Amino acid sequence: MYSEGEEREPKNVKIGKFAKDCKLILVEGNIESELQLLTVNVNRPGLLLAGFEDYFGDKRIQVIGNAEYCYLNSCTEKEKEKKIESLMSRKIPCIIYTRGLEPSSTMKKISKKHNVPLFKSELLTSQLVNELVDYLNDLLALSTSVHGVLLEVSGIGVLLTGNSGMGKSETAMELVHRGHRLVADDNVIVKKIQGKIVGSSPTQIRHFMEIRGIGIINVQSMFGVGSVLNQKEIDLVIELREWQIGMESDRLGDKDHYENILGINISKHTTPVMPGRNLAIVTEVAARNERLKKLGFNATAQLLANIDFGTGK
Repeated sequence: MYSEGEEREPKNVKIGKFAKDCKLILVEGNIESELQLLTVNVNRPGLLLAGFEDYFGDKRIQVIGNAEYCYLNSCTEKEKEKKIESLMSRKIPCIIYTRGLEPSSTMKKISKKHNVPLFKSELLTSQLVNELVDYLNDLLALSTSVHGVLLEVSGIGVLLTGNSGMGKSETAMELVHRGHRLVADDNVIVKKIQGKIVGSSPTQIRHFMEIRGIGIINVQSMFGVGSVLNQKEIDLVIELREWQIGMESDRLGDKDHYENILGINISKHTTPVMPGRNLAIVTEVAARNERLKKLGFNATAQLLANIDFGTGK
């Protein structure tokens, strides 16, 4: 497991794709080559260029803004070459100039020599750094795949799980019909991003659902763009389980149950599935109740307090 800010499992990204994803202009480098990225942190190399070489983050993307640009331009050509050589020789992933600044011919020459990709962006330095951190958090996040359906119900991210045939997709379809939003059906890609568990759908099957007896449908085409979301933080897991005689269930809801996903505990309910039970309404009520709990209102605790007060305890 990795804590936030530490190096992650390395991910290789084609330079051309990285430039497209981050809206960058490639100044020097081969679009078919790959970048190896393994930390969500981004670095500005001003201190290194000024001569302080301790604690330099050589695994980080390097961003050059106005301060670094003006400092390098204030140096003699010989000094500039020496400082850029010191930076490039550390096998950094890449360098990005902000504010539309143009890299010098010396920077381009040494970049090519060390095979370090060189980009530029029209964004302000702070804006670019924020966008890069968001991009890297998503790219390098710990992830797994879960069989289930993910929806946004009354603002709560609800993950429906359970064996095949339990009615997950049909329940989700009813919820979409009632105005809630689908995130993913059947295969949910789950990532741990900044201490939160976020789910999304594989791109190839995004917005599609399989309904037994009907086949494949496109939820966005059928119900409109307001019926779908690309991703959602997971707040609640509801496991649909076939009801059997003797099956125990939590009648009061006074016990907390959790599903551990990528090291984070998510509130969980186990819902018995039986003929005539409206799972969509049960799911909707569970989501609304979870939202109230997050706001500090617990119906079970209030009822027990009322009973204790009524009996004089």
